[in-house]
Amino acid sequence: MTGQSDPGGAQIRGSSGTGPGVITPDGCAVDLYALLPAGDDPGIIHAAVPGGASILELGSGTGRVTSALIALGHPVVAVDESAEMLARVRGAETVLAAIEDLSLGRLFDVALLASHLINVPDDATRRALLGTCARHIAPHGCVIIQQHPPAWFDSAGPSERTSPEGITFRLRDVTRPGPGLVAATVVYEAGSRSWTQSFTTRRLSDEFLRACLQDAGLALDAYVTGDHAWLRAVPG
Repeated sequence: MTGQSDPGGAQIRGSSGTGPGVITPDGCAVDLYALLPAGDDPGIIHAAVPGGASILELGSGTGRVTSALIALGHPVVAVDESAEMLARVRGAETVLAAIEDLSLGRLFDVALLASHLINVPDDATRRALLGTCARHIAPHGCVIIQQHPPAWFDSAGPSERTSPEGITFRLRDVTRPGPGLVAATVVYEAGSRSWTQSFTTRRLSDEFLRACLQDAGLALDAYVTGDHAWLRAVPG
């Protein structure tokens, strides 16, 4: 599973682009992900973990967050199921594998599950993702998770913004196909190139999130941002 996010913050899949570009098996455009900025994510992660903590980054993509974490003093092992994505990663040890199947036999100070992967609608997949996190952290370690902010599920609608890097994000075709679900399409435009991707994401209530963590042998330690988009879990 390759992790990246749309302008609303949900996991996205199923892309098409104008012009040449590599599309990974799960439908992710490598060229697009190489353009996406890291934003505030590295700083949030860095502030939530000890200085110099070793990080297992699950779903690193092209390394938009990886490089910044390394610059902040963290040794990083970047995991992704796309060799084309990992070829863009610099400065980190890379592992080609699906997150759900990963078993390195090594422990880290931090397991990082970003890009709102935890909001995947399929319960079995979410369980597998959290299981991978749990079996790779040291007893003193933690898991840093980025989830889709719960309030976004009520407010999500068509929108448009342009990043300082000149990438335009358009969210459209927003529907709510079931309880707690939001489905939408996001269009990215960078110069003369464009990509269209569709996603479905599931709201995680506080109670349900805690239950999911408990099933994986983890416990919620703290929300590290006020909107509950980022949280820290510890061995439970």
